[in-house]
Amino acid sequence: MLSLTRHSMLQIIALIFFVFVGAVNAKWNDAHPNLTVTQKDIATILIQIDQVPRAQEALKQLIKKVDAIMTQPIDVPLPKDAGGGYTHEQHKRNYKSLYEASLLFQVTKDSRYLAYATRMLLSYTELYPSLGKHPKHKEQTPGKLFWQSLNEAMWLVYTIQAYDMIVSSLNHEDRLTIENNLLRPVADYLSVGQPQTFNKIHNHGTWAVAAVGMTGYVLQDENLVQQALYGLDKSGDAGFLKQIDELFSPDGYYAEGPYYQRFALMPFMLFAKAIQVNDPDLEIFEYRDQVLLKAIRTAVQLSYNNLFFGINDAIKDKGVDTIELVHAIAIAYEITEDPSLLAVAHEQNQVLLTGYGFKVASALTKGLEQPFQFKSMQLRDGQNGDQGALTIFRNGIDNGHQALVMKNTSHGFNHGHFDKLHWLYFDNDHEIISDYGAARFLNIEAKYGGHYLPENNAWAKQTIAHNTVVVDKQSHFNGDWQRSQKSAPNILFFDVSADMKISSASIAEAYKGTKLRRTMGMLTLESLEHPLIIDVFNIKSNATHHYDLPLHYQGHLISYTVPLKPNTKTLKPLGDSNGYQFLWDQGHAKLESSMYQVTWLKENRFYTYSVLGGDDQQMIFAQLGANDPNFNLRSESLLIHRVESAKDHTFVSVLETHGEYNGTSEYTNNATSSLVSLRGSTFDEIDIVTVELVGGVSYSLALAYDGDQHTPHKITHNGRTLEWIGHHALINNKE
Repeated sequence: MLSLTRHSMLQIIALIFFVFVGAVNAKWNDAHPNLTVTQKDIATILIQIDQVPRAQEALKQLIKKVDAIMTQPIDVPLPKDAGGGYTHEQHKRNYKSLYEASLLFQVTKDSRYLAYATRMLLSYTELYPSLGKHPKHKEQTPGKLFWQSLNEAMWLVYTIQAYDMIVSSLNHEDRLTIENNLLRPVADYLSVGQPQTFNKIHNHGTWAVAAVGMTGYVLQDENLVQQALYGLDKSGDAGFLKQIDELFSPDGYYAEGPYYQRFALMPFMLFAKAIQVNDPDLEIFEYRDQVLLKAIRTAVQLSYNNLFFGINDAIKDKGVDTIELVHAIAIAYEITEDPSLLAVAHEQNQVLLTGYGFKVASALTKGLEQPFQFKSMQLRDGQNGDQGALTIFRNGIDNGHQALVMKNTSHGFNHGHFDKLHWLYFDNDHEIISDYGAARFLNIEAKYGGHYLPENNAWAKQTIAHNTVVVDKQSHFNGDWQRSQKSAPNILFFDVSADMKISSASIAEAYKGTKLRRTMGMLTLESLEHPLIIDVFNIKSNATHHYDLPLHYQGHLISYTVPLKPNTKTLKPLGDSNGYQFLWDQGHAKLESSMYQVTWLKENRFYTYSVLGGDDQQMIFAQLGANDPNFNLRSESLLIHRVESAKDHTFVSVLETHGEYNGTSEYTNNATSSLVSLRGSTFDEIDIVTVELVGGVSYSLALAYDGDQHTPHKITHNGRTLEWIGHHALINNKE
């Protein structure tokens, strides 16, 4: 740590900064740093750090970390490896240590960090001009230092911030060498050298425009800034503002899904911060009704137990504590001073020694934190909010309670999956009804070089890998994502009340001549400890088809009431394409016209899935792992409710959460379902689902798909007249 005497001197220097920080009146302030960290930020940190123990400890740990790195020779290797390989990871380590050393130079004024950062940059000026395309480059987005230009853009985002923090202390010769032999060539390669990526509305494009635009600000190059903001031709048809326009919905939902929302928020927020500092008249954080700030809160809402919902191409161990969201939360707090964001920052438990990071640390020290409220909500998708929606229903306000997620969104570009009207369920800090996410071992070179595995397309994206209807064993839109991108579900209704949270959506384009409609409700009933999930899936078609409704569950199978014929001696795949080739057929059960139940245990809680059977129906027990000679796929279980041949059909099912198993104390409570019977009836555009519980309690959920929330409905059902207004009603049959 700094000595008291030296620290006092730095505080005096900081006061001088405050006096003169606004003295330069160029297009952009040529006094550095002036990008994501400013002179004023550094002055504040130097003056106040003694009052913020979190920041003091963060500084101590960062000094320890960087000092250890600086004991080793600088290694700038010739690029050779794909993601996860040594050279790839070394260049990643380099840009992070470069950034951290430069930041420490600003905070401590210790010239050792300046010398280290300078040597690192000069080492790259010797390497970069000699490089062609990476030897293991990706065809669409090749890099030079890295296998893809995405990583090159990430390198520049970190490196230009580092350069901004040391440039004022460099001699003229080193400055020219670094700018002309490194920074400008990288910026040129990412922009005019790769227009197909730079102008693309995609997270790769976002990283590229952020890197180039931030470089433009530091180098006082207005051309680079304008290209970054408005596209290579500066028309506004591409560039940063267009990225904001087309990738975020009015509710701050990101088109590629939560995993990539987390990833893209870092360049969005860092470049926006740089714009705010250098071009405040653009009012970037006010743009589109503050959509970037909405996106931060939305990203947190897209999580359960601190992990993001694993939809689309998602690595499922990513959560709110990732560095991208650490920066995003801190920048958002600096702007809004929303105390609930401090609760997220507290959970992240990471202190950034930037101005915005220091403000968060200071606010936490002052005890300004307030709880972040997790809510039931519908997040519209699409630029205008008209491309479906992601619906989240929560029972309780924190992550330890239940969450039902309905994915009725647009496809999500090339990172999307063929999963219209798909759902997930979380409970007891675990994913219970699951999504496979991405088939990829990120940065593990031994597994296909860290690429998305072939099974990502062949399995993870296919419809059978999700909890939604498959027609004739074909994936939605016949597996064509460009077609899927053109069609999104129509949200029929959404409502949240004390006893019922419910939403309905439909789509007619996933299969030609077939309309799919799904309605799901989270019902809070007095006689049950946990909410009951009711699922009504209507199919209407102009031809006869084969229908499969899979359910991917996490846990150990306990019991089933179906007359199962297990395959104990020979296993065969369920099919040869569209993902079925990866599923072992473990057993079939014929379903008659009655209720059937399957119960499993996850950790210390039981879950029972109840379905209505009927003629020509089966329940298939399956497991992932067939046709997988390289063991690339996880071994996971699923049920498939199959209808062999029908035109119109309605799947009715219920998920019940119940009981407790305690292995330590050796007791089990409420291990069996409370559901005695399940019935479903259809009357034109009305469905009635009736559940009878232990003790004679009975409820009917009435669903009407025509009209609106003010339309009256009246039918006679089982000798009783049912009346209600709107799309739905929960009726206690004993009243």
